Amino acid sequence: MSSSLPELNAYLDQIFAYGSLWVYAAIFAACFIENMVPPFPGDSFILVAGGLVALGRLEFYLTLTVILIGGMSSVMFLYYLGRHYGRGFVISRNYRWFTADDIRRMEHRLENYGGLILISSRFIVGLRSALALAAGIAHYYAVRMLVYSLISYLIFVGLLMFLATMLVENFALIEQYVRTYNTIVWPLVGLVIALFVWRRVRRYRTRTHG
Repeated sequence: MSSSLPELNAYLDQIFAYGSLWVYAAIFAACFIENMVPPFPGDSFILVAGGLVALGRLEFYLTLTVILIGGMSSVMFLYYLGRHYGRGFVISRNYRWFTADDIRRMEHRLENYGGLILISSRFIVGLRSALALAAGIAHYYAVRMLVYSLISYLIFVGLLMFLATMLVENFALIEQYVRTYNTIVWPLVGLVIALFVWRRVRRYRTRTHG
C-alpha cells in the first residue's frame, strides 16, 4: 500500500461521516451533467468512484447502477430533445453550418452505421452530446439508441473502474492519469472542432462564390 493511503482514508472518513448517500448523489449528478454541459469532467468522477469501490467505501453494483442511470438519463433526454424539437427546427431554418442536406446525410449514416457509431459514442470525447442530439434529430430508432448507448456506457465505465482498481494503491497515479487525459484529449477535441468549422466555412464559400 502507498504511504499516502492512511492520509487518504482519514480524509475519506470525514467525507463519509455524512453518509454515502451524498457521495452517490454527487456521482449521479456528475454523470448527468457531463452530457448536458460538456466539457464537464464526468470521466474523472467515474475514475474516483471506481477507486472508492476498490477501497471498500462504495458498493460496486450500486455505484455502477448510479453511474449508468445518471449518464443514460441525460443521453436519452438529449435524444428526445433532438427528436421532438430539433429536426423540424433545423430543417425549417436550413442553417448555413447545419443544412437540411446535412440532416439527410446524418440519417443515411445512422441508418447504415448507427450501431457502430453509438457503441463507440462514449469513446468519442467531446462529441458524445452531439451524437445523442443528432440521433434524435435524425429520428433514429429509440430502442436501438437506448441499447447501443447502454452497451457503450457499460464498456467505457467498466474500463475506467477497472483502471481505477488497478491504480488504487497509489492515488497519485490516478491524479496523474486524469491530468494527462485532460491535457491530451481536449486539445485534440479542439483541433477536430476547428477542422470541422474550417470545412464548413470552405464549403459555404465555395457554394456562395462558386
